[in-house]
Amino acid sequence: MPFFLSPGVNFSEIDLTTIVPAVGTTEGAYAGDFDWGPLFSIVSLGNQVELVSTFGKPTSNTFKSFFSVSNFLDYARNIRTVRTANVAAAKNATSGTALLIQNRDDYELNYLDLSAANTSGQFAARYAGAKGNGLKVSLWASANSTAFANWTYAEEFNGATGTSTYVGNLAGANDEMHIIVIDTLGKFSDAANTVLEKFPYVSKASDAKNDDGSSNYYVNVINDRSKYVYVLNHAQNITTQVSETSSWGNTAAATNFAETSTSYTVTLSGGVDGWSETANVIVGYDKFANAEEVDVSLIVTGAHPQVVSEYIVDNIAETRRDCVAFISPEYADVVDNAGSEVADITTYRNLFNSSSYAVMDNNWKYQFDKFNNVYRWIPCNGDIAGLCVRTDFERDPWFSPAGFNRGHIKNVTKLAWNATKGNRDDLYKIGVNPVQSFPGEGVILYGDKTMLAKPSAFDRINVRRLFIVLEKAITRAARYSLFEFNDEFTRAQFVALVEPFLRDVQGRRGIYDFRVVCDTTNNTPEVIDRNEFIGDIYIKPARSINFIQLNFVAVRTGVAFEEVVGKAT
Repeated sequence: MPFFLSPGVNFSEIDLTTIVPAVGTTEGAYAGDFDWGPLFSIVSLGNQVELVSTFGKPTSNTFKSFFSVSNFLDYARNIRTVRTANVAAAKNATSGTALLIQNRDDYELNYLDLSAANTSGQFAARYAGAKGNGLKVSLWASANSTAFANWTYAEEFNGATGTSTYVGNLAGANDEMHIIVIDTLGKFSDAANTVLEKFPYVSKASDAKNDDGSSNYYVNVINDRSKYVYVLNHAQNITTQVSETSSWGNTAAATNFAETSTSYTVTLSGGVDGWSETANVIVGYDKFANAEEVDVSLIVTGAHPQVVSEYIVDNIAETRRDCVAFISPEYADVVDNAGSEVADITTYRNLFNSSSYAVMDNNWKYQFDKFNNVYRWIPCNGDIAGLCVRTDFERDPWFSPAGFNRGHIKNVTKLAWNATKGNRDDLYKIGVNPVQSFPGEGVILYGDKTMLAKPSAFDRINVRRLFIVLEKAITRAARYSLFEFNDEFTRAQFVALVEPFLRDVQGRRGIYDFRVVCDTTNNTPEVIDRNEFIGDIYIKPARSINFIQLNFVAVRTGVAFEEVVGKAT
């Protein structure tokens, strides 16, 4: 209790209700090429609709990335996705000189000054890529209601513009305008000249407000609400790129927002895709490197080159130690490679280091692309990661995702190849899991090994994921012991915190037995003097069945079963 300087009563609360928290085990991660969306920013996606809305439909350049993410979402509810690009080549379409705006942070830091020296025009496509070419933006900027009827897009709005109530109350005038965004080439809407967005009665005054207190300044409205464009500058003469609207962006008080032209219309061009090189993809995956900043559990590598997948294993999964990377062989190893699949997959597998934080399958699948009415070859690693999520939903992370109960893979027209028993034996010995088609039963993940070469309990997916859950949850709970005293009370509190959690996991078939040691045997005076605290947690993990032996024993008619049961060899 505190020291009182005079008589009084004080009270305090001591919270001893800390529990081991639940931790996420279903969050996926992927980085790769798309033709729309922010660059090098993590975006959470919950379904295919959100994938299309954010990053666009699959194309001949993006389908491997698209379906790696989409296939994961067929089993899951969340994947954190990063669009990558070659930043030396990629450009946003603009109404002037093309430039690169990587994402919203980049825009606000470098392009929101509305500088008169800007040579890129008034608008830029929201994101880099050729897809932004052909976006048209038109503004009606005049209070001239007679001329309004002649504006090409007048019928899209409910009348001419004038002076907003907010600006009028401050003795300003002529601040209102209409803005419309048109898809002239049909890249977003599948029909040329489709209206994508309309922003009626927005204001040229930087302090303009709506009745609900939200900003009505056209720059803020476009930048916050448009899915297609950013504002780079106030309206300019298209030929000279000289500002004709010097009052735009002023505050409302006593400002007459006059304009030289009644309308301004620009079509954006100069956008370049800038498809990723290896280094760009690695930079994208580095967004997931810090476990304290982003929570992911399952990393999808898609069809990336081996050097990218190896980087993910060595520098993200192995460093974080709370997630698993999923890898497939290269396209040429399995598609149209009859007779050489095992040899080529083996060569590919041997390029990787041993790791229990990586899982490799042996196949690609042929699936239908409904957006383009074609079939595509896609690596299976997105599905394998997805099976882990489905296992989490149906059972727990420490159950194997393989087999006929939980290992069914979706959306398969055919596999690149179907391994024989001998093929599967050869690959399973080096930690490659078969994806196998069984007539009448579907396509099944038929193995649950990690890429750990050393014989160990951690060479199984379920054991590795069990320990990720235990370590992640208990570590988070243990943080609340930091800066407490290393005494009998704190140690007993730690044991009382961990044991119920482990008993729950044991009851859910995750472990066979456990023991928690946190006392003076491991917290010696030397440990205490170093300001350390040690808790030893011993776990007997549950093992999945990989091999079944069935013995059928024929006995003579006159023999009692009791005489032979347990004696057959």
